[in-house]
Parts: sequence; C-alpha cells; structure tokens
Amino acid sequence: MSRIGKNAVEVPEGVNVAISGNEVSAKGKLGELSVVLTDDVNVTQEGNLVWVKPRSDSQKARKMWGTARSVIDNICVGVSQGFSRQLEVNGVGYRAQVQGKELVLQLGFSHDVHYPIPDGITIQCPDPTHINISGADKQKVGQIAAEIRAFRPPEPYKGKGVKYLEEQILRKEGKKK
Repeated sequence: MSRIGKNAVEVPEGVNVAISGNEVSAKGKLGELSVVLTDDVNVTQEGNLVWVKPRSDSQKARKMWGTARSVIDNICVGVSQGFSRQLEVNGVGYRAQVQGKELVLQLGFSHDVHYPIPDGITIQCPDPTHINISGADKQKVGQIAAEIRAFRPPEPYKGKGVKYLEEQILRKEGKKK
C-alpha cells in the first residue's frame, strides 16, 4: 500500500488540471506542464482534488502509484509557485554572470565556461558568487543545477568549486610533515 499514493493531490488556486487518458496537464500563472503516465494507474478528478489509484494489484502498479501522485503534485506546484535551486561558487577568481541568453562561468580553467540558458528556465546571478535557477519544471531545474555543478564540483581540501547552497562539504586534512 503506497502511503504517498493514498493522499489526494490538492490543486492550488488558479491552476486548471485536465485529464485525458494517461495524460495529465496543468495550466497556471507560470505556464503549462503535462505528463504522460503509465497504464498501471488510473487518475480521476473530483473538484479540486486529483486521485491516483492502481489499476491492478501488481508490483509495478503499486510502485507507479506513489510516483504518479508525486509527479502530478510537482506539475501542480510548478505551474503555481515554481521551483528553484541556489548554487554557490567558491574559489579565488571563481565567478558567474549572466550575459544575454547564457551563463558565463570563470572556474579556474584557461577558458570561460559558457552554458546556454534553456527555454522555461530563469538563471540569475545576484552577485558573482551565487547562482539562482528557477522554473516550473522540477526535473529540469534540478538537472540544470546538477550540470552547472558538474563543471567544477567542490573539492574536499579547500572547498573550491560550485556547490549547492545548502550542501555541506566534508573537509579533509592536508599533508602533515
């Protein structure tokens, strides 16, 4: 029995949810998102609640029950509030800035790293050491944050690199004489 799947998805104010077969789409102030679910779950809407039920008692249907409910909840929250991730750039001479439609990172390489900003995603740099990524699609926001972090992950000795704002870096002790 899925503990997450048993709960209904509460549709926020100002969000319209449409269900057609296996496709669930949500439209709100931040745009429109849709997701195609597997045949193992059945989705119904009652007022401002969306219910997800498994079609059978198979193991796959029970697995997809909670997953489908979470995905529907994420698109509802995404089109109403949106999602964001914050990154921090640590290191001498390391900085980030937005130039037009791309993020330019100086991360200690012999060249600048240019990262094109995709559609539906907003990247801001309030100062040279912080990057704010926001958008309606939770998966896309997290993927872009992971790709930017992967250019120079934080190293354990001095903590230099790009890290999530809430991330704790386990520091190592250097050489001893």
